[in-house]
This record gives sequence, structure tokens and C-alpha cells, in this order.
Amino acid sequence: MAEDKSDPPSHFRFGNRILVMVEDLVYICLAVLLAGGALVLVVRAGIELVDGAQQSEPSALIDTLAAILLVFIFVELLYAVQVTLKERQIVAEPFLIAGMLVCIKEIIVLAVKSPIEYIDKGPQFARAMVEIGLLGVLVLVLSAATIVLRRKELEPEENANTTPASDK
Repeated sequence: MAEDKSDPPSHFRFGNRILVMVEDLVYICLAVLLAGGALVLVVRAGIELVDGAQQSEPSALIDTLAAILLVFIFVELLYAVQVTLKERQIVAEPFLIAGMLVCIKEIIVLAVKSPIEYIDKGPQFARAMVEIGLLGVLVLVLSAATIVLRRKELEPEENANTTPASDK
């Protein structure tokens, strides 16, 4: 039986299968590392929460909050890897959400630390406030990008309902 001319040669198909398996292996390794990192962060957050409850300093509780937000970031990146494996392409939305979580984490940490650490240091306090403002703008930009992306996904394909010219 002769091969169809549109089919690639067998050695190309074999090479493609090998590359797909290597790609899957890399994504699985990333998923394992992200899951392990998330578990370590959960344990660390629990330890910091216990330590923070015994101290009167708010910095221990800020560290707990930062660790919890990092867990959310790791889980969102893990979801991105899962979607990439399932759909065989990189999907932007989980990365946009992870970016928003990173910005929100930094806003919360800076907002809590700024009055404590920077209140008597004018230029450093001003820089922290500018950073919070820029991070807030970035959250809005990433949110808008996510909304635009979702609307684009809801739109029908450009040529889905058109008929070829020969059918008219």
C-alpha cells in the first residue's frame, strides 16, 4: 500500500511522536515541581501562622499571608500546565490570572509593610506608594486582557458559517 502524498514520511511521524513525548515529560516534571512547591508553601504557611500567633509582631502574619498567596500562584500555574497538556497549546488566561495574583500579593504585602517600615522614610514611603499604584494599574490591565480574551473565545470562528464560492 502506497503512502498518501499528503502524509509525512514515517520517520517524520516517529520524530514528531518522540518530541510530543519529551514535551509531555517536561510538562509533567513542571507539574510535579509546582505541586511539590505548593505543598511546601502550605506547610510553611501553617508553621508561620503558628509562629505568628505566638508573637505580637505583625510581620509573621504578613509572611503567612504572602505564603498563602504564593500557594494560589503555584496552583494557578499548575492549572496552566494541566490545560497546556490537555489542549496541546499554551492558553493565556491562567497566566493572566497568575499575574494578577502576583500583583495582588505584592499590593497586600506592600500595603501592610509600608506604614510599619517606611512611615518615617519619606522617599522610600513614596516609592512604595507609587509601586502599589502601578501594581493596581497592572491588575486592571491584566483584568481587561482577561475579559477581552474571554469575549474573543465566545465569538464564533471567522469563517465558520461561510460557504465556499463554488457552492453559491
